Amino acid sequence: MSDTGRTAAAEKTGVGSHFIANYPPFSLWTHEAVETDAKPALAHRPADVPLGLYLHIPFCRKRCHFCYYRVYTDRNASEVAEYLDLLGREWELYATQPAVAGRPLRFVYFGGGTPSFLSVRQLQGLIDRLSCVTPWTDADEITFECEPGTLTEPKLAAIREMGITRLSLGLEHFDDQVLEFNGRAHRSAEIFRAYTFAQSLDFPQVNIDLIAGMLGDTDEKWRAAVDQTIELSPDSVTIYQMELPFNTTISSDLLTGTGRFTDTVADWPTKRRWVREAFETLEQTGYTVVSAYTAVKDPATTRFVYRDQLWQGADLAALGVASFGHVNGVHMQNLDTWRPYAAAVQRGEIPLNRAFRPSDEERLIRELVLQLKLGSVRPAYFQGKYGVDVLERFAGALASLRDDGYLMAADAGQIALTRDGLLQVDGLLPRFFLPEHTNLRYT
Repeated sequence: MSDTGRTAAAEKTGVGSHFIANYPPFSLWTHEAVETDAKPALAHRPADVPLGLYLHIPFCRKRCHFCYYRVYTDRNASEVAEYLDLLGREWELYATQPAVAGRPLRFVYFGGGTPSFLSVRQLQGLIDRLSCVTPWTDADEITFECEPGTLTEPKLAAIREMGITRLSLGLEHFDDQVLEFNGRAHRSAEIFRAYTFAQSLDFPQVNIDLIAGMLGDTDEKWRAAVDQTIELSPDSVTIYQMELPFNTTISSDLLTGTGRFTDTVADWPTKRRWVREAFETLEQTGYTVVSAYTAVKDPATTRFVYRDQLWQGADLAALGVASFGHVNGVHMQNLDTWRPYAAAVQRGEIPLNRAFRPSDEERLIRELVLQLKLGSVRPAYFQGKYGVDVLERFAGALASLRDDGYLMAADAGQIALTRDGLLQVDGLLPRFFLPEHTNLRYT
């Protein structure tokens, strides 16, 4: 293949993971490390780092065609009740572990799936049970993900009363044809109705999610989505670029050449351009871009505690099927299917499936690459925490970024990416990986 052909192929949105969520790659995590690393980590009191709680609510009205999470769309009321009981029992098991027992929660994150799929009664029962084990009234942030079509005014009012500080609305787009083509359950009318309800309840922070490059999107439709976002004036806007991990409906069609999805996903240059245009438009209306994915209306008051503390090495106890956590320096993931997960909890076991203990150097790289998603990092942070001069240690990677036009600064004050670098940061981060990790399957 010619260089031109290789470049064109690289710019096409192919099947595979693109987003860097952790380091080292997940493919290194093993079941054996549950016994050798994860369980010993849970048995010891950790260093003085924040503790957070993640809850995976795996229920959805529909499965989106681009979704790669563990979700279920066919569970009845008794199965949902069973799962919520499992979450409660799992947290009670964690509370017996020295690594978790008695520690305050600094942040809580309800993710999915669709947490707002649950009824008010189910949500209240879950929160009452969990908070009886560990109260979180002093947590800095409690985030709750929502799908607009599952929200009513009474449910939103109850969520607000439950102490949620950050409501995250998974809109993804405003165009009804785009929403339908991508398998979303909601439509634009439900977006506006839910947002009006949320705005009237004075949540401390309302975030909306968009995805650039959804099936059927166009320049005109994307610009309209950005304009409608600005009209809503949320506290923060999160914009992801569509990717196609292997376990999605679209990926299956692309790999087999069958089905309705064969060549309709925008390429990477188009997605980067759309995000650039969105960021520029948001900036013109007073927003500030604070990461590769996020613009906020007021940087002084709008924070992402869950993100920032995790990217600085905080502990995270993760509940639910297939959920990912990190305790005492060890990465861990739960069993990733319903029945094995349920059976483990019912036996009185924390339902871990695989784990990995990174070295100090790997921990350093993890924090560096994740924090680079903010657009800049302070070398002094890594010198103080790890005793490493990252300017010297990663001189080769930084030089390559500078040569390619992605580096704006690299000195004792900061390492900062250009806007071009920020828009494709996930594709640049492997330059900082250890050589033995650069060609590994990520997941």
